Amino acid sequence: MVLYSVILPTYNERENLPLIVYFLDKTFNNAKLAYEIVVVDDSSPDGTLEVAKSLQSAFGESHITIVSRKGKLGLGSAYSAGLAKSKGGRIILMDADLSHHPKFIPEMVKVMDQNKVDIVSGTRYSKGGGVAGWDWKRKLTSRGANFLATFLLNPGASDLTGSFRLYERSAIEKILPKVRSIGYAFQMEILVHAKKENMKIGEVPITFVDRIYGESKLGASEIVLYLKGLLQLFFTT
Repeated sequence: MVLYSVILPTYNERENLPLIVYFLDKTFNNAKLAYEIVVVDDSSPDGTLEVAKSLQSAFGESHITIVSRKGKLGLGSAYSAGLAKSKGGRIILMDADLSHHPKFIPEMVKVMDQNKVDIVSGTRYSKGGGVAGWDWKRKLTSRGANFLATFLLNPGASDLTGSFRLYERSAIEKILPKVRSIGYAFQMEILVHAKKENMKIGEVPITFVDRIYGESKLGASEIVLYLKGLLQLFFTT
């Protein structure tokens, strides 16, 4: 049986982590899929690490692995650290803040199995997908960022900035060391490298739900980083 490793980078997700772990456990058990969750915490000041340890005691070390890092070291290195500790043949990258609901995972698995793709991307921008809880400014920002990336790079996917994806382990291990972008451009660069490597990408429509607990990490500085990353990829790939 294939083991699915879910890598959850966390920073101040004390309230959200128990909920996402519960939903993941329920989803995998109902679908009769083997799973592990790798929590990568960057020294969250809100006590996320202590919550993760409690969940590990409740669900067992076979289901929850914890990587505790000193300082806020970034999303890309969090994925790399989680991947190094994971054991699964397939890897799921998703947010821990409940914006990505695990209920879409079985459909992702189905698409990967039936279509023999290397990556399945959850998309907000195809029929059946969408967002909930965003104001018009956030929607406009997201749509604009996605349109620019599609126009300039055309990596063959409808949602370039989304981070809810299922990977064959061989695919993410090949791509991740090549990614240099930080922030929201990180997800976009993954798909650019996937296209260069002639990897096959499938899609599953998802509904992205704005976080209930905690604060969004999207701000002006993240938008600037995204635009810089987009232009760098345009001129170098």
